[in-house]
Amino acid sequence: MTKNLLRFRAIETVFDRDKDKVVKQESKKITDYFAMNVFTLETMRDFLSDDVYENVLISIKSGRQIDRVMADHIAAAMKAWALSKGCTHFTHWFQPLTGATAEKHDTFFTISSNGKAIENFSGGELVQQEPDASSFPSGGLRTTFEARGYTAWDPTSPAFLMEIGEGKTLCIPTIFITYTGEALDYKAPLLKSMNCLEEAALPVCHLFDRNVNKVFPTLGWEQEYFLVDEALFYARPDLVMTGRTLFGNPPAKGQQLDDHYFGTIPERAYSFMRDFEKEVLKLGIPVTTRHNEVAPSQFECAPIFEELNIAVDHNSLLMDVMDRIARKHHLRVLLHEKPYAGVNGSGKHNNWSMGTDNGKNLLSPGKTPKNRLQFLTFFVNTIKAVYDNADLLRASIASAGNDFRLGANEAPPAIISVFIGTLLEEVLQDIQDRVGDSTKFTEAFKSDLKIDLHNKIPNLFKDNTDRNRTSPFAFTGNKFEFRAVGSTANCAEPMIVLNAIVAKQLKSFKKNVDALIKEGYKKDGAILKELSNCIKSSKSIVFGGDGYSDEWVTEAEKRGLRNVKDTPRALDAYVDAKFVKLFKDCKIFSESELHARHEILLENYLIKNQIEAKVAEEIAMSQILPAAIDYQNRILGNITSAKNVGLVDPSLEVKSELYTNIANGIKGIVKSVEKINTDMEFADSKDETRSSAIAYYDRVKASVEELREHVDFLEKWLDDENWPLPKYRELLFIR
Repeated sequence: MTKNLLRFRAIETVFDRDKDKVVKQESKKITDYFAMNVFTLETMRDFLSDDVYENVLISIKSGRQIDRVMADHIAAAMKAWALSKGCTHFTHWFQPLTGATAEKHDTFFTISSNGKAIENFSGGELVQQEPDASSFPSGGLRTTFEARGYTAWDPTSPAFLMEIGEGKTLCIPTIFITYTGEALDYKAPLLKSMNCLEEAALPVCHLFDRNVNKVFPTLGWEQEYFLVDEALFYARPDLVMTGRTLFGNPPAKGQQLDDHYFGTIPERAYSFMRDFEKEVLKLGIPVTTRHNEVAPSQFECAPIFEELNIAVDHNSLLMDVMDRIARKHHLRVLLHEKPYAGVNGSGKHNNWSMGTDNGKNLLSPGKTPKNRLQFLTFFVNTIKAVYDNADLLRASIASAGNDFRLGANEAPPAIISVFIGTLLEEVLQDIQDRVGDSTKFTEAFKSDLKIDLHNKIPNLFKDNTDRNRTSPFAFTGNKFEFRAVGSTANCAEPMIVLNAIVAKQLKSFKKNVDALIKEGYKKDGAILKELSNCIKSSKSIVFGGDGYSDEWVTEAEKRGLRNVKDTPRALDAYVDAKFVKLFKDCKIFSESELHARHEILLENYLIKNQIEAKVAEEIAMSQILPAAIDYQNRILGNITSAKNVGLVDPSLEVKSELYTNIANGIKGIVKSVEKINTDMEFADSKDETRSSAIAYYDRVKASVEELREHVDFLEKWLDDENWPLPKYRELLFIR
C-alpha cells in the first residue's frame, strides 16, 4: 500500500464504521452501580467483625498506623470480597514518575504445604510488595543494578477492582519508595504535603473555632481531551509516537464560529462518554459533567470535589480507563496539551480548597463576621503564598507539552498571577487602607470593621464577580482554580507545591499573630493587622485584566512578576536554595529527592524533544519528500511534453511557478533536516542534562518548527491525492 493510499483508506474506514457494532448500553440509575467495584468502608463492614471494623475506621480517620494483626483481618476481607466478584489476581497500584500508573499482578492462587491448591492473601502482601525499581526514573537515587524498591499500602485510598475483558484484578493504591526510603512516586510526597498543610492550618482554625480537629485539602479537576478515529490516528506517525501533530495546516474553518463549544455532542463521542463514564462510576469516580470544549473534536469531563489524595488517584485512573474504552469504540483519546496547531489545547483545571471535619469549607465566606474573617484569613494567606512562591508554582506545571499551550491565546500565560474579582479587590484594599499602620484597635473600630466585612462580602455563591479564563490562578467563589495545569499532568505535582507553600505561609501568619497578641493586640485586631501586612506585600500579584494581552506582559515585568516561558529554566525553582529549605522544613522532600526530581523532569523534557525531532525528520524525509518529488516530476513532465511537441501552453507560467514553489519547499526540508541534526548533536554533546535540555528548547525545537513551516507550505501546493498524511480537516471534522 502506498503512503497516499493509507490516508484515503483511513478516511474510507471511518466512513464505513458500523455504528451497530458499538456495544449497546443499558440504562440504569447511576446509584445502582456507583462504586460497585470499590472496597468502600461500607463494603468493608460487611466482611469484618464489628470490633475490627471500628478499629480500622479509627485508624484510617486518625492516621494511626494499622498493625499486622489488623492488616491480616483487612486482607482476608479484601480477598473474600474480590473472590466474590470473580477476581483472580491482585496488584499494588502506584504512580511512578513516568507520568503513567504502574502495576505488577500476582495471583491469589498458591500451593499449601500438603500440596493443595488454595487462595491466599496475607496482611503482609497487602501492606508491602517489592517491585523492581531499577527501570523506573530515579534521577540518580538508584543505579541500574540496585533494583530493590518498595510499594506500601495507602489505607486512606480504597482498593478497587479493575475489569479488563473477562479478567478482574484487585488494585491496592500504594506509595513507591526506594530501598533507602526516598520517594519515587507522586503519592508519598502528596500525603506528606497534606499532613504538613493540616499541621499548619489547624492552629489558624483554632483562632476562630476550637472544635476543629482535622483540616484536609480538596480537589475538583476538569479533564480536557480530544478524540480521533483510530484509522486516522494510525495514519499519522506523529500522533502515534508523540501524541501531537508535528505538521499540518489549520483548516479554513476551525473554532472561529464557537459552534462546537457546549454544542450537541457527536453520536460516537456520546456513546464513548456513556461507556467510559459507567466504568469510572463503578470505580467510585464521581464524574458528573460532560460537554464539548472550544476546539473541534475536543471535550471535557469533571467530577464532584473529593479529598485531595483520592481525587488524584481518581484522575490517574480515569485517564487509563478513557484510553482503554476509546479503543473499544475505534477511537483514540489525545491527552497532549497541544495536539493540533491553530486550535485550543487541553488543560486540567485544578480546583483546590480546604475543608474541616465539621463540614466547613475554609474558602467559603459564611454568614457571620467571624466566619468571614476566617474566610479572609485563609483567602489572603493563599494569595500571599502564591506571591512569595510563584516560581515554584510555575515549575509545578512545567512540561514539554504545556510549553506549547501556556500563553498561546487559549490558556493562561506562564506569568503567575491571581484573579479575585473587583469586589474582593475592594474588600482587601479597604482592610489595608483602614488598618494601615495603626498600632492599636479600639473596640468601636473593630466592631465597625466587622460590620463592614459582614455587609461587603455577600455570599459568593451568588457569582457577584465574573470569571477570568486568562488567569492561571483564579478565585471562583469558594475555591481557587489553578487553570495552568496541563492535561497530561499528574494532579499531585502542582497540589504538592500548593499545599506546601500555603502551609509555610499559614505557619508564618500564626507566628506573627501570636507575636502581635503578646504586644497587646486583641486577637481580632492582631489577625486584621497581619492580614493588612499580607495584602500590602502581595498585592502586585493580583490581576483582573486580560492575561493574553501583550500589555500584561509589560505590566507584569513592571510589577516584578517573572515570565519563564520554557520548561528547562522553569524547573530551576525545584533546586533553588529557598525552595529546597521550604520542602525540607515541611518534611516533604529531602534535598537529594528534589535534585533527583529536577533531573527526572529535565530528562523527560529532553527525551520528548529528541523523539519529536527524530519523528519529524523521518516523516519529512520518508513521506513528505517523496510525495513532493513525485508531484514535482509530474509537473516537469507535463511542461517538457508540451515543449517537445511544440505546443503553446498558456498555463506554462503557472506551472513553472508551481514547480519552483515545490522545489523551494523540497530544498527547505533538506536544509531544515540538516539543521535539526546539527542542533541535536550540539544539544546531546552537553555534559549536564539541564544544559542539554535548554539547547533542545533554544535550538532543536526551533529547527523542528522551521521544518514544519516548509512541510506545511508544501501541503498547500501539492495535489491532494499526493499528500500522505491525514489533514487537519479530516482529523478534526471526520467523526
